[in-house]
Amino acid sequence: MAPVEPIRRSTPDPIPLHTHAIDNLRFIRETMERAEAFTAVPGWGGVAMGLTAIAAAVVAQWQLSVRLFFATWLVEGALAIALGVLAMRQKSRAAGLELWSAPARKFVFSFVPPMLAGGILTMALWRVGQAQLIPGTWLLLYGTGVITGGAFSVRVVPVMGGCFLAGGTLALAMAIGLQNMSGQNLLLGLCFGLLHIVFGMMIARKYGG
Repeated sequence: MAPVEPIRRSTPDPIPLHTHAIDNLRFIRETMERAEAFTAVPGWGGVAMGLTAIAAAVVAQWQLSVRLFFATWLVEGALAIALGVLAMRQKSRAAGLELWSAPARKFVFSFVPPMLAGGILTMALWRVGQAQLIPGTWLLLYGTGVITGGAFSVRVVPVMGGCFLAGGTLALAMAIGLQNMSGQNLLLGLCFGLLHIVFGMMIARKYGG
């Protein structure tokens, strides 16, 4: 005798409405996070970076050797990176934003490769005795990183990167020998110093510190 089966088969329990709502909110949040710009670019932090660059230009101007000249700027570069990271962290906390968000990751992954390329080229140019090309290389690749990273940030950031590219081009045009680094030192001070100060103030005023 065949087993008796119910006319209406049992259906699985319906998914609660609040579960659908949570999933939808999560999807909307992730979509907005991917679409929004990285706004934690430091304004006043950029100003601080500019001030340290001007100080480095003054110190580097009085160095008696090319080695000490570049050592001064390398120390300033490490200090500027530290200031930038701390400023971004503070700005993110003040705004209640996650520092390592999707826009931040895009910014970092676009900005870092040109910086690594700059470090590799610095060592290569130094070893082959072409250190006069290093300041222009720094400015060009920093500008490239700012432009590529700025594609995921506020509009003023890529503009700043374009100014660094112009400065790097001029620095390479001035690379006439190691005997006179004053002109390139001036360009490093103007670009890493003045540009960071001017654009940092613009970012701080329009997008917060």
